Amino acid sequence: MRFGRAWLAGILLLAALQGATAEPRRVLLLHSFGPHFPPWNEISARFRELLVNESPYPIDLYEASHQLGRSGQPPNDGALLDYLHALFGESGLDLTVAIGAPAARLVLQHRAQFFPSTPLLIAGADERAFPTSAMTGNETAVAVGFDQSMQIENILQVLPDTADIAIAIGDSPLERFWTAELRRSFQRFAGRVNFHWLNEFSAEEMEKHVEALPPRSAIYYATVRVDAHGVPQESDRIFGRLHALGKAPIFSYVDSNFGRGLVGGALLSSEDVARQAAAVAIRILKGETAGNIKTPTLGLSAPVYDWRELQRWGISEAALPPGSIVRFRQPAVWQVYRWELTALGVAMLVQAAMITWLLLEHRRRQRAEVLARNTLSELMHMNRVATAGELSASLAHEVNQPLTGISARAGAALRWLAAEKPDIDKARTALSHIVSASHRASEIVTSVRAMFRKDSGERDPVDINALILTVLDLARIELRKHNVEVQTDLDETLPRVECDRVQVQQVVLNLVMNAIEAMNAAQPRVLRIRSSLSKPYVMNVLVEDTGSGIDPANRDRIFKALFTTKASGMGMGLSICHSIIENHKGRIWAQAAAGKGSIFQFELPTTVVEH
Repeated sequence: MRFGRAWLAGILLLAALQGATAEPRRVLLLHSFGPHFPPWNEISARFRELLVNESPYPIDLYEASHQLGRSGQPPNDGALLDYLHALFGESGLDLTVAIGAPAARLVLQHRAQFFPSTPLLIAGADERAFPTSAMTGNETAVAVGFDQSMQIENILQVLPDTADIAIAIGDSPLERFWTAELRRSFQRFAGRVNFHWLNEFSAEEMEKHVEALPPRSAIYYATVRVDAHGVPQESDRIFGRLHALGKAPIFSYVDSNFGRGLVGGALLSSEDVARQAAAVAIRILKGETAGNIKTPTLGLSAPVYDWRELQRWGISEAALPPGSIVRFRQPAVWQVYRWELTALGVAMLVQAAMITWLLLEHRRRQRAEVLARNTLSELMHMNRVATAGELSASLAHEVNQPLTGISARAGAALRWLAAEKPDIDKARTALSHIVSASHRASEIVTSVRAMFRKDSGERDPVDINALILTVLDLARIELRKHNVEVQTDLDETLPRVECDRVQVQQVVLNLVMNAIEAMNAAQPRVLRIRSSLSKPYVMNVLVEDTGSGIDPANRDRIFKALFTTKASGMGMGLSICHSIIENHKGRIWAQAAAGKGSIFQFELPTTVVEH
């Protein structure tokens, strides 16, 4: 038993060593027109891959192109033959593979000079396009053959309303041969559709003719390898351009463009041609005589269609031939994104829960904000009432002055009227003074009531300079009592400010009263108030005093609620000022003056600039 296993292992090792030391098989791959012309390029690429991977021998592969076959001029093939003989010399070749009919014609025509002892394999050529009668026992072919009129039947089956079909084909000698064949084959459809033959046009002219096609048209792409101006159309460039025009659905007989814009139908499989050709090539390299290898002619595969093109051109799958295969079908959204949609659904549920919680939280915060605003409004009112108490002596004096004048002038008027000869003019003058004094008293009372009433929340265009003068008028007695000199520098060109007049008056009054109190122990006592535009559409008010100044340690805290340096203060005045200015989208700040004292400033946005 052990001896048998050792013998088998030795045989396998010997075979492996022989394979490793075997001479490479020299194979010439001869292209038609060039290496990039479909469908031959698809066939040769797959053939090359299969041959190298499946051959029991190393493959030394050479490639050449029969490019002279593109034109209709008499070919000069001697140069190509000389090149190949110089390349291979005495060593010769193990196999020549001609891809396509032009390459097959070249080799068969010059077989006596074209390595006659080397086996020849013809692949991917229609059996009608090369002389099979010239083949001997050293040649074989994997040929193709089918009736292209089946493609027209396919068009009319899936698009029965088609009235015009453009035949896109080139003008090389091989394509002229096929143009004649197609004209004969399509003759039976002459009464049903109009054919537009594009073989006599350049690539650009083909595009123009396709763009001018009437409705209910289709395009049969019979491959354009060389246009009528002799320009090679490698890699099916013209196919891509015709597809991009989007004027009509495109059909063809080869599968090289399937998946790139071809509708589909029964197609010639490049894979089948390449696989069968590779299998035959390996048999020849193993020693079989080429002429003894017979393969059936390859025809069209089962109908296959591109689902995307069916959707684009409104072709129902019910119209397709029985047994058709539909590829590139886009799966349902749920099939493609099942996990993503599941995750999205979970995320949406979580999000809905979060939104519900946020709405509840938002309502709670709204209620808290309303309460805070109401509380702030009450604090502002209380602050104004407290200020009214401080200014009570001044207010009483302001009201008492016009009342005293009214009393004196009323007595005088009575005396002039009670005289033996009443002095009507003097009485009238006195009464006029009484009316003026009563108006002055009314204005003072109205101003005080407006200053210290509850907030209305209404905002109107306000003249800041007039507002500052009103505040100074209210504080006049306090300013006199404390021997404070007032200096004003008010910009008369200031635009109006959209604000709550009462609240902004409260800010200015608080700053003025704070300044008066800060200068109790100072000399001199100067209060300077300035209004200006600090920048376009931003109004600035500056209140400067010559008082004791601000402790740098307290500068960041003076606008905080309940912070105060006064023995009897509540610490709410500057905090309320800060809230008012902030609610008006402005800002307020404090700094030390250049000499001694403090500077308080606030800014508010203005309305449209007035002149």
